[in-house]
Amino acid sequence: MPVADKEERIITFERKEEDLAFEGLRPKTFTNFIGQEKIKENLLIHIHAVKGRGEHLEHLLFYGPPGLGKTTLASIIANEMGVNLRITSGPAIERPGDLAAILTNLKKNDVLFIDEIHRLNRVVEEVLYPAMEDFGLDIIIGKGPSARSIRLDLPKFTLIGATTRVGQISSPLRDRFGMISRLEFYFPHEIKQIILHASQVLKIEIEDNAVDDVLKRTECHPYYAQLLCQKVYFLVKGEKETISSKDIDDAFELAVLSEKNYFDEVWEELSGLKHHLALLKAMVFGEASPYRLEHFQKQNVYRILSSLEKRGYIMRRNKGEYQVRDPFFREYVRLRETSRI
Repeated sequence: MPVADKEERIITFERKEEDLAFEGLRPKTFTNFIGQEKIKENLLIHIHAVKGRGEHLEHLLFYGPPGLGKTTLASIIANEMGVNLRITSGPAIERPGDLAAILTNLKKNDVLFIDEIHRLNRVVEEVLYPAMEDFGLDIIIGKGPSARSIRLDLPKFTLIGATTRVGQISSPLRDRFGMISRLEFYFPHEIKQIILHASQVLKIEIEDNAVDDVLKRTECHPYYAQLLCQKVYFLVKGEKETISSKDIDDAFELAVLSEKNYFDEVWEELSGLKHHLALLKAMVFGEASPYRLEHFQKQNVYRILSSLEKRGYIMRRNKGEYQVRDPFFREYVRLRETSRI
């Protein structure tokens, strides 16, 4: 059977124009990064100081709600320093050997980014302490009376930790970070700049009313604003040169329907439990938000909430409080309540 021409192939290893465009949505420099002005100012001062001396940057900890730019800031820091970035997460580092493998592969002044650092195993955390302070790795060789400890020297590196629950980080680990910064929520004018930048990168215009609709639909959240812009781009690509308010509504509804099967399962399970569906509606409509875990007594409800949290649709706050953080899930509940789906 003859091989299809390159132009006719559905799957290709070549990167298309839209792939490069979506990469451009994530800023590579502080100049293109919108928002978090105080953090940017402090970072620029530190980076310029250490680059002039050829040293590594001190360890950094970013905390705050999901989707505000912690990972993006880490990539920008590595780019500004001209070093490599290694990305991992707390749950992924299960054993001290996993951490040792990562640390020994770092080069001088490299940046190691650990997302969800509050979920690090305590044994792994103990190994991390001397690596952060003395840039050394203590390894035990052998067992029993013949066991001995040796220290491996590590290249000087920068650890950037990110967490949504800074209170769950142990004091010894938190004290080893030279700069701890909280990422704040974005102002509407900053989200507008992000939307307009996305439209420039994707080479498509957007009406002023459509920009306001994105703000309203995504509740001034930068991650969801960019996500909605991408969905609109796929919806109108090749057909329109300007995004209208109707295009925003269509894309938003399409995003809701893409997760409809999962949302339907959650809805049906909660419908069979007394009062639980009413509590979910109250939380979504702001009548009783946040609500506490004690409101739910049955084990299967814990499982449902845990599933929603892992997928990022709801967020657990301190003291067992939950809040909806996903605008698409919130819209699904509204549509279901009004029998529109």
